[in-house]
Amino acid sequence: MRRWQDGRGSLVIHGDEDPVTVPLEIATSYRARAKGLLGRDSLDGAMLLSPAGSIHTLRMRMPIDVAYLDRRLTVIALRTMPPGRLGLPRPRSRHVLEAEAGAMAGWGVRVGTRVSIETEAE
Repeated sequence: MRRWQDGRGSLVIHGDEDPVTVPLEIATSYRARAKGLLGRDSLDGAMLLSPAGSIHTLRMRMPIDVAYLDRRLTVIALRTMPPGRLGLPRPRSRHVLEAEAGAMAGWGVRVGTRVSIETEAE
């Protein structure tokens, strides 16, 4: 399994059309994953939590789209979660993408979509 570092990069969505690239924040340390989007009113792009099999929106200020990814970075489940919810663990999920509610539909993300991660060091 690929290991990333906390930092920034790009999320590339490989859908039916041309690839879509959006800004990405990468949270891999326990501290960064635990903080996630807490205390934020918005997000430019998406956040990758890795490793992660479930998330919560307790103490969040905004509804979010959540995409659960398998080890090949394919979307295996997708949902929108309002603040104050606890997500169930997803079998086979290795990573979780979070974005502002509605963003993923606009990017063409759906179950079966493959994504890739480009870090600034690459």
